[in-house]
Amino acid sequence: MLHEEFERQVENLMVKGYPEVVGLTAAAFKKELEPLKHKISEIHLNQIESQSSKIPFVIVIKSDWLHAERAMQLVEREGKNGFSVMDVEEINRFQPIEGIGLPEGRAYLLLDIDTGTGTLNVTPTAALASITQENRSPLTIEEGISVITHFPEVLRKNNGFSLLGSRCGDRRVTALWISDKKPKLGWCWAGNPHTWLGSASCRARC
Repeated sequence: MLHEEFERQVENLMVKGYPEVVGLTAAAFKKELEPLKHKISEIHLNQIESQSSKIPFVIVIKSDWLHAERAMQLVEREGKNGFSVMDVEEINRFQPIEGIGLPEGRAYLLLDIDTGTGTLNVTPTAALASITQENRSPLTIEEGISVITHFPEVLRKNNGFSLLGSRCGDRRVTALWISDKKPKLGWCWAGNPHTWLGSASCRARC
């Protein structure tokens, strides 16, 4: 089942034109992702909790291979492509927070993702404390985009999620939500709660 899902996600990236965008042939692109397939076999089922808001894993493409702004444009939900209110330079200011170590390589696996339905109407600051207490990790910008690239249906009207794993030193936190029926990458204030915005997290990265 997990291997089938892995192949589905690889094919999804192929269909969206990822190989061409990063300047590789289809075969070369698949070869880059091949090491991740072997990691799937090492995933223990107890690392993945079966709850409605959770996703077993997603393939994450790092921004130094395909920038988040471009990746956001390749997201498609109900026939509409995603967009970002931030340009490349501004997105680059947001870096992984202390405590988040990204695996080596151009791509990696994000495990046991929760899109944050349990933290709706909770301030990002409070949500981060809760996520940390549960021994989970907040998602970065690239990880959030990867989630909706492979599972666009988790982004629903009045149910978006913040990406607390990327910060730039001010009070802003980036988030994904639906705007004008399109997936949007924007930002909100860390101290403000929103009834339509939760905070996404994961169990591990590999």
